[in-house]
Amino acid sequence: MKDSHEPKKYEFLADDPNVKVMPIMLSLIIGTFFAILNETLLNIALTTLMHEFNISLPTVQWMATGFMLVMGIVIPISALLLQWFTTRQLFLGTMIVFTIGTTISAFAPTFPILLVGRLTQAIGTGLLMPIIFNVFLLIYPPNRRGKIMGIVGLVIMFAPAIGPTLSGIIVEYLGWRYLFITVIPFALFSIAFAYKYLINVSEITRPKIDIISLIFSTIGFGAVIYGFSAAGESEAGFFSPNVYIAITAGIIGIVLFSMRQLKLEEPIMDLRVFKYPMYTHAVLMFLIIIMAMFASEIILPIYMQGPLALTAATAGLVLLPGSILNGAMSPFMGHLFDKFGPRVLMVPATIVLSGTMFMMSRLNIDTPLWVIIVGYILLMLAVSATMMPAETNGLNQLPKRLYPHGTAVMTTLQPVAGAIGVSVFISIMNARQLHFLQNTNNPQDPATINQAMVAGVELVYFIAFAISIAAIIMALFVYRAVPKEIDELPQKER
Repeated sequence: MKDSHEPKKYEFLADDPNVKVMPIMLSLIIGTFFAILNETLLNIALTTLMHEFNISLPTVQWMATGFMLVMGIVIPISALLLQWFTTRQLFLGTMIVFTIGTTISAFAPTFPILLVGRLTQAIGTGLLMPIIFNVFLLIYPPNRRGKIMGIVGLVIMFAPAIGPTLSGIIVEYLGWRYLFITVIPFALFSIAFAYKYLINVSEITRPKIDIISLIFSTIGFGAVIYGFSAAGESEAGFFSPNVYIAITAGIIGIVLFSMRQLKLEEPIMDLRVFKYPMYTHAVLMFLIIIMAMFASEIILPIYMQGPLALTAATAGLVLLPGSILNGAMSPFMGHLFDKFGPRVLMVPATIVLSGTMFMMSRLNIDTPLWVIIVGYILLMLAVSATMMPAETNGLNQLPKRLYPHGTAVMTTLQPVAGAIGVSVFISIMNARQLHFLQNTNNPQDPATINQAMVAGVELVYFIAFAISIAAIIMALFVYRAVPKEIDELPQKER
């Protein structure tokens, strides 16, 4: 495989008329779409797998927990890999690993083998997002990144949106194995397409590999994700020994990892990215939006299938318009970001977000379904006008040498924030339900149980509303980031 690339005459490949940028984009987008689609494709089939392999719910949940756990381990080292391998080598290698995992899963005779295939898939999926973000940062100048990142946002949001619906159809009419079989030809096409068109766009520096940092990273991020995921699955919640021991070990590991990165001349994940104010602003905004999304994507289906007595399929269809609209609007929001900057988008969007969270905190048993549909659409529109513009603006402020580290930090936070968000919100909802039932005369009455669940949902959304107020305040202080190239400075002066 030839990975040579002539020295670039232009600072950004998109400005070079001799380079065909579109095939490079398509190579990355095709592979990323099906990898992310596969991330949510399996969720609806967990019950089917329990019966197929005669396993318990905690066992089958490792298909989701293990997937997130592996992603949390491999993403932090993506910055290192991006500096050790060419774009072609890393993308093709990642897609080959993903395809191998998909093939193992498709033909797995037992659950342990199926789990091995699923975890192998996670290695590929975890590395794809840092690759695509880093490549697009290198290809496009800052004033054109908004629209491109909007297209990436479309892929990121549209794939999980259609995942449950597509999964339900495949499982019902073809069987669960076709959840993997149908992905294989598209993955192979992505590999062949990338082999023909993808060129190297990154600079290979081969920094020193610090084994101690890798150990701290694996223990830290892996244990935190496992601990919070286990808390959401355990009846004892955060009081379960395997939960609080894992979380404590994870926090210690992350602290040790962070301290070591600040001391190394060539860190695996350069935390100096947080010296750039708009990048730090983007990370904080990203975490707030993730929390708001999980309050809806996790708690709202529970509410609809509980007090509202909707089927899982109907609940999925209620959320589908908002999810699809979020993806469809991402390129348009990216274009507006390029033209007007982040504040014009983020201030009204965070106000809409906060208003939607407050509206959801008033849900009750008699809430009409159209209110939930409209509320979720408004939420997803606010997310599309906030998340990708904030991420793009933050990454724009970084010098080129920090692109791999900036993308690694953001993509690492996604599974971490996801695990924390799910467990915390479910714990809050369960605690509120229990408190409600303890103070009622008939805790076994179905109507009372539904009222208790509504009380839990209301509290979760009110907390999400309080968090969203911080997003409004932060949006008032955002400004269009200007790249600060400090590559010429010695490491000690940075």
